[in-house]
Amino acid sequence: MLVIFDCDGVLVDSEPIANTCFARALQREGLNWSVEETMRRLMGRSMKSCVEIVEGELGHALPFGFIDRLQADTLQAFHDAPLRAVPGVIAAIDVIEAAGAVTCVASSGGFDKMRVTLGITGLWQRFEGRIFSSAEVPRGKPFPDLFLHAALRMNVQPFACTVVEDSLPGIQAAHAAGMRAVAYVGAAHTDAAALQAAGGYPFNDMSKLPALVGS
Repeated sequence: MLVIFDCDGVLVDSEPIANTCFARALQREGLNWSVEETMRRLMGRSMKSCVEIVEGELGHALPFGFIDRLQADTLQAFHDAPLRAVPGVIAAIDVIEAAGAVTCVASSGGFDKMRVTLGITGLWQRFEGRIFSSAEVPRGKPFPDLFLHAALRMNVQPFACTVVEDSLPGIQAAHAAGMRAVAYVGAAHTDAAALQAAGGYPFNDMSKLPALVGS
């Protein structure tokens, strides 16, 4: 069995920090989304997809350097916060791997971002060589490309994969890939009903994860 972990919101508690930075950046461009609205509209998507959505709302292209400044501000915020692992997830990974499952990471975030987020939380070395990004595939979540790419690289058939996600696009991508999905709803910003309707089995405590992926 292969257990595929999303990164932001599943391994690292980065979504509130990242979306606060994103909301501030959008407000500078005249799009007054709250942090909650930014999460609802953009969470779980690749940066390319986020930019397309935002530019559609604005009716014009974002200025040159927008993404570079956003990424710099966000990475600095991760260091300042400081960023932490999602409560209980490291112990859950220990149990899952001890039971014989293989693990990897598949994230909408880029490798530069994950080197920071997983590095700060001590998870980069643990998953090194088994970390995959939407930058490697033509289409990000909710399309299945990233999860299928991860399964191919890990030499595991999709039906033998379980995806751990916290976003609607992520659950949709797992379902489209023919993989089982469990939906972490431990944070206040997640919509458990929407994730369950999309095919994700909801749970709110990482200590329950080993039993879920082993069932």
